[in-house]
Amino acid sequence: MMKRFWIKMNILYEKFMLLVFVLAFLIVIYGLYDTWYVYHNANDDSYLRYKPTAEEGVPEDAPITDDMVAWITIDDTNIDYPVMQGDDNSKYLNVNPYGDYSLSGSIFLDSRNSQDFTDDYSILYGHHMEYGIMFGALDDFLSESYLKQHSHGTLVVGRNASATYELGIFACIRINVLETDVLEPMLLEDITKIIKERAAFVNPAVRKSGHILVLSTCVEPVSSNRLLVFCYIYE
Repeated sequence: MMKRFWIKMNILYEKFMLLVFVLAFLIVIYGLYDTWYVYHNANDDSYLRYKPTAEEGVPEDAPITDDMVAWITIDDTNIDYPVMQGDDNSKYLNVNPYGDYSLSGSIFLDSRNSQDFTDDYSILYGHHMEYGIMFGALDDFLSESYLKQHSHGTLVVGRNASATYELGIFACIRINVLETDVLEPMLLEDITKIIKERAAFVNPAVRKSGHILVLSTCVEPVSSNRLLVFCYIYE
């Protein structure tokens, strides 16, 4: 009687362990698929065909939503993206430029900033993705030599390319997420003072202007730190 009981228990145990193994295997497969899916969507460069130029705006049939306010390009980097702006700063965290759900989100302008980038201080946000995708490319600017060698970019404003500005990248700093003052729209003299105090180095070869643009991202996907790269906007 006891022998038969233990045989049944062993069979149940084997079935239970098989079920655990199958579930673990499915979780691993899902994790790999999720990683691939996030990377695939973040690396989708199909929107580049709709990139506006100084002569022509975004094509009328472009599926990029009307929330697009600009296009930013940092020369010789992976940063070449449409810039979106929502009614708040959460909309484009997980929505791509086509208006579809995406964990990689979009590059977007702070909802408090003017769409024409005439504020003293404009703030762009983007997710920190691996392989230098999205604003993961900002990591390289922690190197002084890299920053000096990649000091030029372009900002095309509006779907109709109503204005084209040159960008001069001149500084990079790390902050704690609790240091919210750096990510608040402020006067030029205030942010200039903060950069002077906090930046490990400032490229003196980049000429100054009356408008500053900052590119902000997490230092790592899950981190309490932020990485900020500062650019002068030349009208």
